Amino acid sequence: MKTVGESIHTLKENAEALVDATREIGLEVSADKTKYMVMSRDQNAGRSHSERIDNSTLESVEEFKYLGATLTNQNSIAEEIKSGMRSGNACYHSVQNLLSSRLLSKNLKIKIYRTIILRVVLYGCETWSLTLREERKLRVFENMVLRRIFGPRRDEVMGEWRRFHNEELNDLYSSPNIVRVIKSRRMRWAGHVARMGEERGCIGSWWGNRRERDHWET
Repeated sequence: MKTVGESIHTLKENAEALVDATREIGLEVSADKTKYMVMSRDQNAGRSHSERIDNSTLESVEEFKYLGATLTNQNSIAEEIKSGMRSGNACYHSVQNLLSSRLLSKNLKIKIYRTIILRVVLYGCETWSLTLREERKLRVFENMVLRRIFGPRRDEVMGEWRRFHNEELNDLYSSPNIVRVIKSRRMRWAGHVARMGEERGCIGSWWGNRRERDHWET
């Protein structure tokens, strides 16, 4: 369970309310397992704070996992992308024998990639904001998998076997590349958020203050 606040003071109030609510039903919040994190682009934010709840000091952390996503104190998605690629790489190595097998068709291998490996890599990608450097890393990972699927190619001029070039892989792989998939999912998620009611927390974080939104719209 997590509690969120716009300031450390609000977060402390929410945590104390959680402690009181759990006591009413006979439960107890473990201070040893409770962590807090200040999310800010200021690297020194939260370092001077030492929060205490119910006479117990809470540990401050720089990152933690929530619902499978890695959250950092600087609200950076770089670590989240690295984590997704590590998980995807482990998944790739677990099925690489299938991707190299001559008993399976290329179309079936691509389905294995899209339904098993790609879903692991792109978990939570709807909130990613990619830089060109991160896009290149994702394309390199995808091309590695595609080279395993399509295998080597015999050069008609030199008569030697070689790897497929990136442009050749783009022609062979008819589905949208990994970066286009991420952008498509981000747009679809943005549409879901835009259709939410005003009482939902997501719409508030997306549009910001209602007065500011109305001013921007006019």
